[in-house]
Amino acid sequence: MKETVSDLLQSALAALQSEGTLPADQTFTPQVGNTKDKSHGDYACNIALVAAKTAGCAPRKLAERLIDKLPESSAVDKVEIAGPGFINFFMSTSSAFEIVNTILDEAGQFGRNGNGKGENVQVEFVSANPTGPLHVGHGRGAAIGDCLCRLLEANGYNVTREFYYNDAGAQINNLALSVQARVKG
Repeated sequence: MKETVSDLLQSALAALQSEGTLPADQTFTPQVGNTKDKSHGDYACNIALVAAKTAGCAPRKLAERLIDKLPESSAVDKVEIAGPGFINFFMSTSSAFEIVNTILDEAGQFGRNGNGKGENVQVEFVSANPTGPLHVGHGRGAAIGDCLCRLLEANGYNVTREFYYNDAGAQINNLALSVQARVKG
């Protein structure tokens, strides 16, 4: 939702730049944050306070102009000016549930991205000693390792899993000798 509000403000800023209210050669980046008090809306932005000097007008007046230039959006129920020029956004209830439709539409692809760009990653996890007692840590290590691999894959990495168990060395040799001795009586 913050991104939606930021995009709306960017559109309004661009409109004010094209009409000359704000200089076209300057970049304005709205900082959208959650309000501390829900009675002030869901999100607030201070861009009118930041850009007022550049615009050569009072922050509250610039906030009014920004609100006038905001594109229509079904995500926003109401926009208000608070104090010297803070812009408060009240989001629609339906916009909070849009993510559910997105999740259902994208199904297994929801949340995936290509940020990893197919880069190779090797994750090594679990080293259970088959000659010793198994414990919760072995299971936890396996679960955490597998989860990390799945997260990396969801972010576009090519993941190689290396799941190790200790099947070499003196302990395994002693185990083999013990089993042979038992079998021979």
